[in-house]
Amino acid sequence: MHRHGGFTLIEVLVALFVLAVGIVGAGATQLAAQRTRQQSALMSEAAQLGASLAARMRVNAVLAKLPDGANPYLGLEYDAAADGPPGAGRAGCFGAGACPPAELAEFDLHEIRQALHAQFPGGRIAVCRDGAPWDEAAGRYRWRCSGETEAPVVIKLGWLGAGDAPAFVAMVAQ
Repeated sequence: MHRHGGFTLIEVLVALFVLAVGIVGAGATQLAAQRTRQQSALMSEAAQLGASLAARMRVNAVLAKLPDGANPYLGLEYDAAADGPPGAGRAGCFGAGACPPAELAEFDLHEIRQALHAQFPGGRIAVCRDGAPWDEAAGRYRWRCSGETEAPVVIKLGWLGAGDAPAFVAMVAQ
């Protein structure tokens, strides 16, 4: 009798199973990396949008230094999902023509709303005074503002993250 060497059907099936598990694992890793990249890009865009608003507030110092009730920047609270797309704003306040401070603030806030609506899924933004934006117990930022008159001005920007988990960025504007 003479025996032929080779693989049995069971060995081939086990090898195919191990290969399939490896391919599924690689696909899951790619998907997780894509989600992380997208969230990182949104965090970067949020930081840029917040920094842009802070710079606009500093440029329009006449209105930005007004008390809370009269300061249009401190009244900004926009939820793209609930409020829908922003309406038509006024024409640009840059270039050859100059704008009064109130019109400049209106233009700035409209542009920020447009950018938030266009770039962030379920985006929200609020500008307020908050002495303690970080919630130590929960390990995250608070959306609600303390409103203390001497607290720094904070820009809070949030959106729906991966798996509909909220993502959030807060920065001090002053």
